[in-house]
Amino acid sequence: MAIHPVIAAVTERIRRRSQPTRQAYLARMTHARRAGPVRKSLPCANLAHACAAAGTSEKAALTGGEAVNIAIVSAYNDMLSAHQPLETYPAILKQAAAEMGAVAQFAGGVPAMCDGVTQGEAGMDLSLFSRDTIALATAVALSHNVFDGALCLGVCDKIVPGLLIGALAFGHLPVIFVPGGPMPSGLPNAEKAKIRQLYAEGKIGREGLLEAESRAYHAPGTCTFYGTANTNQMLMELMGLHLPGTAFVNPGTPLRDALTAQAGRRAAQLARGEHLAPLYEVVDERSIVNGMVGLLATGGSTNHALHVPAIAAAAGIVVDWDDLAELSGVVPLLARVYPNGSADVNQFHAAGGMGFVVRELLGGELLHREVRTVAGSDLADYAQAPYLDAEGQLAWRDAPATSGDMTILRPLADPFSADGGLRVLTGKLGRAVIKTSALKPAQHTVQAPARVFDTQEALQAAFKRGELEHDFVAVVRFQGPRANGMPELHKLTPTLGVLQDRGFKVALVTDGRMSGASGKVPAAIHVSPECLAGGPLARVRDGDLLRVDAERGELTVLVADAEWAARVPAVPDLDGEHWGCGRELFGFARALAVNAEQGGGFIAACPPPSVGAPVMAVEVGA
Repeated sequence: MAIHPVIAAVTERIRRRSQPTRQAYLARMTHARRAGPVRKSLPCANLAHACAAAGTSEKAALTGGEAVNIAIVSAYNDMLSAHQPLETYPAILKQAAAEMGAVAQFAGGVPAMCDGVTQGEAGMDLSLFSRDTIALATAVALSHNVFDGALCLGVCDKIVPGLLIGALAFGHLPVIFVPGGPMPSGLPNAEKAKIRQLYAEGKIGREGLLEAESRAYHAPGTCTFYGTANTNQMLMELMGLHLPGTAFVNPGTPLRDALTAQAGRRAAQLARGEHLAPLYEVVDERSIVNGMVGLLATGGSTNHALHVPAIAAAAGIVVDWDDLAELSGVVPLLARVYPNGSADVNQFHAAGGMGFVVRELLGGELLHREVRTVAGSDLADYAQAPYLDAEGQLAWRDAPATSGDMTILRPLADPFSADGGLRVLTGKLGRAVIKTSALKPAQHTVQAPARVFDTQEALQAAFKRGELEHDFVAVVRFQGPRANGMPELHKLTPTLGVLQDRGFKVALVTDGRMSGASGKVPAAIHVSPECLAGGPLARVRDGDLLRVDAERGELTVLVADAEWAARVPAVPDLDGEHWGCGRELFGFARALAVNAEQGGGFIAACPPPSVGAPVMAVEVGA
């Protein structure tokens, strides 16, 4: 099949760059695949332990050695709306597996924290590291080594990347991801953002803000804006790890339950050898590129500039930000979903959703079509939408040929913009990424004096004192993974948005993260190397003239070279940043964190010396 020359060139560059690490990974996976299910050769006492709690029929199937056994790994908890629906899924999946003559066992749970709950709180410092913790927990769940396939249940920000990184250590197994779906639409996102700004300005009180937030986040399911959680679901579709059209079906509906059951049946088929699709064959250089194309075409979360390299590394594939930037130059923006527009994901789904996007991208030769997926070997399967027929049976049909709402979703011939809106910035201050899809053209370049802060709270305090009523570039430093775990600086969005709305030219430069729902204010984020690893951002002083230029890809400080070289980097005061709310347990993670372009966590893939060596190894980032 024909493919756009830039897509082909980026894919080939990734393939060549990754050859040593990818070949080492594949050697380990093929070795594990040849070994077959360990369950069949387990000593009797081990096998008895593995099925002691199983029912009579399941025990007979497992000890007989012929039935396949599917692991269920879930991020269920009933505090977080996105994961609460997962409570009932294991029973559905077990029944579906039994219909196929298979067994499904709940292998383990993984932690699932919510950035929405921890924003601006101490727990946010554990957020990025929770991804790697989830990967480890997934590996522990599968380490009993009695499974022939796996079903991974998760939705939100770090959970899906963590599940996938962990599952890739068992890439010889077929793995299907099972999402929960978004909650029904509540308070419109634009109105929610306006109320947040009114609160930041002191024009409404806590009671009014809480009432609005409760109308926005009001039911089981994923938050309806297009942040990191919903971007995860897009990514799983484009990488062929969901059943087609699964991402944005609401929980608690007959269609959602039918899709969940079908995931269980399909996992049993794959594990039994019908249309076998081991994870290591699904996740390759082409599927990683397809995921990046989907990220750009839909205006997805900037957090995936961290997650995609980390996922790729777990499969022995080396991806960097230049790959994303080059793809962004040829992938048009087809969707406007909040914060890149006013619509939510339910409206996006109703307008044509993922099936429409996939068909348009395939038609423009912007996706690799002939790739292995959990549905088959052609990505065109994902240009379809699921439905229940007149008998209530699950079926698929072609996605709509035209957009149901041109303000939300557009065809390739008439995109919202000609590029994907993600740029890489380089210069005296290091490397960073900036999301431009929600910015006006006049906001693409900001040159203004620096105001330097070591915390987002310090910036907010300056705002409340009336000290920020001017053009400036906010530098919020010592927010990288080694400093404090790289928390999202979501609280800055309303504050900087207020100042921008007042007519001031403002921008943010930080070695931290912004929310996956950010984008209104120009933000050069993930600056690498981070300040605590010798990054030049630690040399910036109040009043330095900074230039953030998304058009030219420039992130620099206009200070004479001699003066700049003579400056002594600032020393952070991190007292109180490393203890409380469990942060003291993650000192090792901060010490071992790799840089943002490698994923920012404490797990990094490296080539093993031989087959049989550990799949994942820890390395100290530069």
